[in-house]
Amino acid sequence: MDLTKFQELMRKLYFDKDKKRGVFKTFAWLVQEVGELGRALLNGNRDAIMEEMGDVLAWLSSLANILDIDLSEAAQRKYPGVCPKCGCKPCRCPENV
Repeated sequence: MDLTKFQELMRKLYFDKDKKRGVFKTFAWLVQEVGELGRALLNGNRDAIMEEMGDVLAWLSSLANILDIDLSEAAQRKYPGVCPKCGCKPCRCPENV
């Protein structure tokens, strides 16, 4: 499934609830899921990591839907096929940047 289709699925499944919850509470859920992903990474449990990555993507999609932002468009604008900082592919930025 591509990013646009996933975002559309999240809209169909959850938009009414997400809109009622609002931007800041939805953002709080996203942050909570990022924390759970961090714990899964520390534990090294691949199944848990995959599950939490799915949750992070779902909550990011929900937030984007509330804000009427197309995630695919946002990603393509920020990352147009080259590094947004150095303009190279692959990136040639110094490691400390």
